[in-house]
Amino acid sequence: MELKNRLRKFRFDRGEITQEELARALEVSRQTIHAIEKGKFNPSVKLALKMARFFNCQVEDLFYLEED
Repeated sequence: MELKNRLRKFRFDRGEITQEELARALEVSRQTIHAIEKGKFNPSVKLALKMARFFNCQVEDLFYLEED
């Protein structure tokens, strides 16, 4: 199984917030946001929870498992 995300969709649904703006709000680098969106980096549980809180959604709305 592979961890996938809908982070880019949530950013655009939230008024096209930039990676930089999201990174500042979550206190991480823009590169971290980029890597998560591209599936090259899996966030910690703490960061995933912070993202869900920021977007006012459940972690499962942002991240999901996809069968190989």
